[in-house]
Amino acid sequence: MKIKFLQVGKTEQDWLREGVEIYRKRLTRYLSYESIELTIPGSNKLSEEKQLQAEGEKLLAALKPGDWLVLLDDKGMTCTSEGLAAWINKKFVSLSGDLVFACGGAYGFHASVIARSNEKLSLSQLTFTHQMVRLVFTEQLYRAMTILRNEPYHHS
Repeated sequence: MKIKFLQVGKTEQDWLREGVEIYRKRLTRYLSYESIELTIPGSNKLSEEKQLQAEGEKLLAALKPGDWLVLLDDKGMTCTSEGLAAWINKKFVSLSGDLVFACGGAYGFHASVIARSNEKLSLSQLTFTHQMVRLVFTEQLYRAMTILRNEPYHHS
């Protein structure tokens, strides 16, 4: 199984890109991981609905039929870092396709993406920009891997 992280748009700030890259490199020691930025040229000139639709089409086109799609959404399930590690571990043994996480754009997800999703995961009750979610998610995924390996990164 591979874990993929689909993100609408490019990571804009250098400091976020650098942070995401640190954890992406670390993750490769533990699993097959792919981070994919889906760009929609000229999307900032579209209405909110047209932008959501264009983003939705890109997200859906990036999926394979057997992928398990988890939307990073503030209305999703919440858990601790240990809970996330346990949840991911269950997916490792139960899924035949890839585990795909998606971070939407500024307006969230189009209804078609929500309908295709299998689950929603909230990273916090706090609201983050869709740019910052990329760093928070990548770090939490790395933390989950170290928890599963009983490595000292996570202090509980």
